[in-house]
Amino acid sequence: MSNVALVALACGLIIGLGALGACIGIGMMGGKYLESAARQPELMNALQTKMFLLAGLIDAAFLIGVGIAMLFAFASPFGK
Repeated sequence: MSNVALVALACGLIIGLGALGACIGIGMMGGKYLESAARQPELMNALQTKMFLLAGLIDAAFLIGVGIAMLFAFASPFGK
C-alpha cells in the first residue's frame, strides 16, 4: 500500500469513527434528557439549554476531526 492510500484510509477512519461517536453521544444525551424531563418537568428549560450546549460541543469535536482529515487529504506531505 502506498502512502497516499494510507492517508486516504486514515481520513476515512477519522471521519467515519468521528461521525459514529458523535451520533451515539447525541443519541444517548437526547435519551437521558427525555428521561430527566419526564422525572422532573419543572427543570425542563434548564436541562434543554444544557443539552443544546453539549450537542454543539459534541458536533464541534466531530467537525474538528473532519477539518483535520481534510488537512491530511489535501495537504498531504507524502507527495502527489
